[in-house]
Amino acid sequence: MNEYSRKQLTAEKVFDVRFSEVDSMSIVWHGSYALYFEDAREEFGRKYNLEYLTIFENGFYAPLVELHFDYKKPLQYQESAKVVISYRPVDAAKLIFDYAIYSLKTNELVATGYSVQVFLDRNHQLSFATPEFFLDWKRKNGVL
Repeated sequence: MNEYSRKQLTAEKVFDVRFSEVDSMSIVWHGSYALYFEDAREEFGRKYNLEYLTIFENGFYAPLVELHFDYKKPLQYQESAKVVISYRPVDAAKLIFDYAIYSLKTNELVATGYSVQVFLDRNHQLSFATPEFFLDWKRKNGVL
């Protein structure tokens, strides 16, 4: 199966910008975007049965090794938005997700980004081979 025939796996998470997430200008502080992406990864995990506890129960951790943001427009305090997360299929032993955040008020794209996670075994050693449970997950979801 090539990259063009693989199934697209996506999930969405709607959120309201809270006071604790903004700076003195009432604009979302850049560090809050990492939390929005994390919420999206958790939503994706719930939807597709790839939660952090599932990874852990299969003998692995999945730490972030790369996190990237591109800011397009500001979000402000009390604004509602949604983050859309998409799994990016790769052959390597990694989890890569792409993100897009939209203002619900204007439907404008306000930020994009991606994250990369690797698999570590219980001894915190990097797994160069894709874990069997993850290969099974990829097969089940049509992304292998």
